[in-house]
Amino acid sequence: MRNAGTLYVVATPIGNLEDMTPRAIRILSQVDLIAAEDTRHSAKLLRHFGIGTETVAVHEHNERSQVPKLIEILKSGKSIAFITDAGTPLVSDPGFQLVRAARQAGFTVTPVPGACAAIAALSAAGLPSDRFVVEGFPPAKSAARRAVFEKLREESRTLIFYESPHRILESLKDMTEIFGAAREAVLARELTKQFETLRGGGLAELHDWVSRDQHQQLGEFVILIHGAPRAEREAVDAEAERVLRLLLEELPVSQAAALAAKITGLKKNRLYEYALALKPGD
Repeated sequence: MRNAGTLYVVATPIGNLEDMTPRAIRILSQVDLIAAEDTRHSAKLLRHFGIGTETVAVHEHNERSQVPKLIEILKSGKSIAFITDAGTPLVSDPGFQLVRAARQAGFTVTPVPGACAAIAALSAAGLPSDRFVVEGFPPAKSAARRAVFEKLREESRTLIFYESPHRILESLKDMTEIFGAAREAVLARELTKQFETLRGGGLAELHDWVSRDQHQQLGEFVILIHGAPRAEREAVDAEAERVLRLLLEELPVSQAAALAAKITGLKKNRLYEYALALKPGD
């Protein structure tokens, strides 16, 4: 094809096959090789659209060893498309090492946009969407998961998490205890599929609802949590602000916030956020 030596990062449907774009079908049909997270899983999708391109597995366990081989294929003038099991590659999916290596080697990396569970959920959640952060899957173990939530408790942006069915209740319970029972959230389940569900409410309400209905414990989940209201965020008093301003005269924002946290006892994340407001553009 004309764009030989190009790596295409191709989004695929997250459920509804009608979300496959004509461009994605064309690219997958024309490239020399498709690098797929799970070749057996992707084979069903490719068969559905009559795509017979050769595939090779590239997933989190073999990506590091596969990347040099794929770069050599690009060097030979051939084109590669990279797909994951569903949605947009690299968004809580493998592919970072491949894309980085291809760019560093001077090859064109072309995105072929399409479905993304996080963005699809955000678009229908009714939560603030001007500023958000995709955190992906929380840690599997409770202690590590709670530690992540603690660090994000005062985050002002809308938080987006993915979660699996066998951990959804545990995560909602931890979220309720750390972010607060009344913190507004939206649970999106099985997006674009037959039993798609979006439910909003306080975190405690969502936890109770899911715990009462086993059907709501099945499938793939996106959890969106409203950012911390201003009143809930740790206050920066006049003395802490004075210390922070003095440090900002000599240090970058991150270092100033870290040192101010040690001096004042306030949380580094809150001071970093406050420092950005004091010194925009850094």
